[in-house]
Order: sequence, then C-alpha cells, then structure tokens
Amino acid sequence: MVPQHAVTARATDVGRRTVYTRADLIAAGMRGRDITASVRAGHLLRVRRDRYVLADTDRDIIEAVRIGGRLSCLSLLRSLGVFVHRCERVHVAVDQGTSRLRPVDQERAIVHWVAPSGRESPLHAAPLLDAVRQSVRCQRPRAAVATLDSLLHHGLVTRAQLEEVFRSLPVRHGALLRLVDGAAESGPETYMRLILRAIGVDYETQVLVPGVGRVDFVVEGWLIIECDSREFHSGWESQVQDRRRDCAAAQQGYVTVRPIAADIMGDENGVRQMLEAVIRTLGPKFTS
Repeated sequence: MVPQHAVTARATDVGRRTVYTRADLIAAGMRGRDITASVRAGHLLRVRRDRYVLADTDRDIIEAVRIGGRLSCLSLLRSLGVFVHRCERVHVAVDQGTSRLRPVDQERAIVHWVAPSGRESPLHAAPLLDAVRQSVRCQRPRAAVATLDSLLHHGLVTRAQLEEVFRSLPVRHGALLRLVDGAAESGPETYMRLILRAIGVDYETQVLVPGVGRVDFVVEGWLIIECDSREFHSGWESQVQDRRRDCAAAQQGYVTVRPIAADIMGDENGVRQMLEAVIRTLGPKFTS
C-alpha cells in the first residue's frame, strides 16, 4: 500500500509540465542553439516533432509521447500509486483522428483511441477521469473494483466523479460501482471483501480490537482475517509483531488466518474454499 501523502504528492507531480514544445523552451529563456546544444549533450530528449523532455523523464511517459499520445489508463494510475493488479504494457491514449502515429510495439504498449473529452491535461498524461474510465474496461471486474477502491481511499476522486464516469460506460459495468468501498486500504483487502461477499458471511472491516489493534476483517464475530503482503510483512520484526497480535487475539477468543496477497488475488477459489472450511469446521464452536 502506497502511503496517502506519497499518492497526493504523485498526483500533484503528474499535473506538472513534463513535456515541452519548442515554444515552451523559448518562453523559458532558451534560444534555438541552446535547445540544440542541450539535445546534443543529452540533457534534453527530442521525443518526436516539437516534443522535448528532460533526460530523466519516466520511460513510460517517453514511450507514450513518442507514439503520439499521452500516458493513460492503468499506466497512469499505477504511476500515481493507485492499486493496479497487473499492467504489463504501457497504456497510451491517442485522440481519434491523430495522424503521424509512430510504430507501436504490441508487446510494449497498447493504444486506446479516444474521443477528446474536453478536459484539460498536460501533454504527457490523459485527464484522470478519462484514465479511470478506461481502467474499468481494461481489467477483470474484481481488479477494476480494487482500483476504484484505491482511487476513493486516496482521495483522488469523489463518489460523484465515479458516478459521472460510470454514466459514460456501457450499462454492463454498472454493477461494479455498487461494490466500491473507499475504506479498503489495499488491493488484497478489496479482493478479500469480495470473496467474503460471495461466501455470504457477516463481516466488518478495519476493526479495532482492544489489546490487538486494528485488523482487516472480523468475520462472524470470531474470525480475524489479515491480508498480508510481502511489502509490509517480509521482515522478521513484522512477523514478530504479527505473531504477538495473533496471540493477543487468541486470548480473547479469536481465530486469526493470514492468507497471503498472492493467493488472495491469484487463487481466489482456493482462498474461498479454505475460508469456507475454516468457518464450517470452527464456526459451530463459537455459535453454539
């Protein structure tokens, strides 16, 4: 999970000018020969006609501009720190009718032809809501809900803005909006919430258990589920803390399970079957 302050900073950064036209550079005080010298020295890169970037600009942005479009969809959201399950290629938004498109390596990039939305955006990045709309269409339903949860959780969009996005999507996507919950702090938590909904059990999220701390889920009042990910649970100190929390929870009558994120998002049926077996086996002992 990317910290809130980091996401806010990235969202601010993405709106800043990253790609420059020759007119921009001259307005900033450079002369034609200065631009030429900077390109030759490698300080500036001429990505395509009348498009310049600094040498340390993100490679995905360079590729999007080189092609003739803007970074968008899953690539843009991932760059902001929003949860995206998988993004193997650079997603590039290209306005319909754009000519002189550069060759596209299909293994490297995917082009989304879009009608101009009228929203202002910098030369390197599509408008955020346009990227959100495309991300819903580019992912499996569970992954799309996790991305939308993340956007809400980090405050990058409002519920009203999501409703606006869904009004422009095919009706078949409408059911996803009803599943969105900005309380989820990570992608695995969203996936777990959807698994628990499918099982049909009662659950609470982000529960503060006295003597234990805040836990991801409490199911049927007795089962704690923590959605562990490698990023935050790989060190021994984290494991020690987790085990102490589990012992403290056990003293109060809770059972704790910690499915790993890779299984939650990659083996949903297996995790669901495991949880159903735990609830079926141990549930009667807590409800009798």
